[in-house]
Amino acid sequence: MSEYFQAQSNIPLTLNRGGDFSDEDSQMLALTIARAAQDRKGGDLVLLKVSDVSYLADYFAIVTGFSKVQVRAIAQAIEERVEQECHRKPLHVEGQGEGSWLVQDYGDAIVHILMPEERDYYNLEAFWGHAERLDLDEYGLGE
Repeated sequence: MSEYFQAQSNIPLTLNRGGDFSDEDSQMLALTIARAAQDRKGGDLVLLKVSDVSYLADYFAIVTGFSKVQVRAIAQAIEERVEQECHRKPLHVEGQGEGSWLVQDYGDAIVHILMPEERDYYNLEAFWGHAERLDLDEYGLGE
């Protein structure tokens, strides 16, 4: 872990993809991501448990932002809330410049924030249709 982050805070920040996170940790991360996205009025939120069908991550969060500004705001809210509640930062972020599809990789959870046109075109839910879809109502996240 980086000495910089340890020196800046008493809270350790996880920065490496490890596989040392429990299923409960990964699920808590995914739910924290979902709550932050909802706080910024992200639309059509979907959480997929992909751990049984992919080695890329345990969870995918897919959410729609209705403008480039909203896409960035959702990403910023997720990053801040995850750091505050889960003490983690994304390992990698892509798409900040374009703002129409932003991806945050937390290792065990990957966040896709897309504009409606990109979401319709790439249709990630169909591509990962064999993954388990979490019932957001069960976690108090229904829209």
